[in-house]
Amino acid sequence: MNRKSRIRVVASLVVVAGLAGCSSSVVRTGEPVPAVVAPRSGGPVKVSQPKYGATVIVRKGDNVYRIATNNGITALDLALWNNIPPPYIIRPGQRLRLYPGGSVATIPPAKTPVKTAPSRPAAPPAPVIAPVSTLAWQWPAKGNLLATYLSGDPTRQGIDIAGDGGESVRAAADGTVVYSGSGLVGYGELIIVKHNDQWLSAYGHNRKRLVAEGAVVKAGQPIGELGSTGAARNMLHFEIRLNGKPVDPLLYLPKP
Repeated sequence: MNRKSRIRVVASLVVVAGLAGCSSSVVRTGEPVPAVVAPRSGGPVKVSQPKYGATVIVRKGDNVYRIATNNGITALDLALWNNIPPPYIIRPGQRLRLYPGGSVATIPPAKTPVKTAPSRPAAPPAPVIAPVSTLAWQWPAKGNLLATYLSGDPTRQGIDIAGDGGESVRAAADGTVVYSGSGLVGYGELIIVKHNDQWLSAYGHNRKRLVAEGAVVKAGQPIGELGSTGAARNMLHFEIRLNGKPVDPLLYLPKP
């Protein structure tokens, strides 16, 4: 069976919807996710609503997409929050977290009213401290910034870089291609590179993908051609994720 006729499993850390598998004890996914968080594509955006502290037990017949939809989150986030690797198998009895790890919200106890002291000038905001990365990050494309990362905004989970169609899109660090496809609404032709157990990077709106899943790439190696698939203009949408959660790429890329 050639590649064009093979039914693809939409890949790494980008979860697919699907039907229950043929085994009575294993649930597999098999169809592309019909909607995920779209990075400034102009289309509808589905926003995850984390349920901090909540979990769900997988039942027979469940799959990642169904559980995510029933709980108001995207399949992409459910997979990333629970480190579900290819080929995206979940089993009855497995417990899945409905919120990002390390950020469980708590409700503070009620406080007894006290007399308030005279107001003082607010302290300046604390500087943003980026988690340390040992990777030697490089810019994935040349061009002006169209949009920057904004914490908490699901439409700005990375940066957008302007460019001409066909310009090289390059791996931002050494790693392995874990997804190369077009199964995610809003990202167009998308490539995802896993750098280690904690870090990955994503490259969206390519005109052409030059690498297949499983390819080992080096920092600066061309992996795609800049384009406008899933976008209104030629640009690269670039994300860096730490343990499945987006971080500001500008905190890691060299200063222009």
